[in-house]
Amino acid sequence: MTLTFLGTGTSQGVPVIACTCQVCRSVDFKDKRLRSSVHIEWEGQSIVIDTGPDFRQQMIRERIARVDAILYTHEHKDHTAGMDDVRSFNFRHKMDMPIFARQQVLDQLKQEFSYVFAEKKYPGTPRVAPFPIENKPFQVNGATIIPIEVMHYRLPVFGFRLGDITYITDANHIAPEEIEKIKGSKIVVINALQKEDHISHFNFYQAIDLAREIGAEHTYLTHISHRLGRHQDIMDELPENISLAWDGLKVHL
Repeated sequence: MTLTFLGTGTSQGVPVIACTCQVCRSVDFKDKRLRSSVHIEWEGQSIVIDTGPDFRQQMIRERIARVDAILYTHEHKDHTAGMDDVRSFNFRHKMDMPIFARQQVLDQLKQEFSYVFAEKKYPGTPRVAPFPIENKPFQVNGATIIPIEVMHYRLPVFGFRLGDITYITDANHIAPEEIEKIKGSKIVVINALQKEDHISHFNFYQAIDLAREIGAEHTYLTHISHRLGRHQDIMDELPENISLAWDGLKVHL
């Protein structure tokens, strides 16, 4: 398995427009964060989780030439806005892009990208094949994926377990029975927005506590705000088996 962090930033990205804080002015490339997304190569599949506003840039930067399916965690724009750019894969592979999401996310995508789902499509329009999923295992080309239901304040969001990797973003609560589905993963990714409490995201300390409860071999923190601090400063505060993710980081299993 190979896990590539396409983006590790929050909805505004880092640096934030017009911000002059030390993080946004940092010259460390690890402090430059596009919107959160990952690419996973596993079981012969090339899978992307979420297509945020930076999807095109992320695909080009990582030289990803094939995507077999896209999984959507939830309907917020920082996780869906780049769906139009799947058209490049349509043209290259002569196939509709399979997209997997809960029904309410698919319904939102149909509203925001109505031209994609129109009965009469304009030439060159992206082509997708939507597959509604529930909180039970599903398959992508024979590979079994386990959804992990988490809460983003009052919004239900799916994380996903693919083999020994579990990816969780935009969460501030995970029920005990869902945590049990994560345990045994070798790599866990958890959102950690900032050090202060937040209404809809785990903060830095909550993410560390959750990582310790799950007990993975290594945990990576993502969906990071400029308010958390500079990458190297925060790394110095973390236990040995917990790290901040950064854009372009590759993890091999």
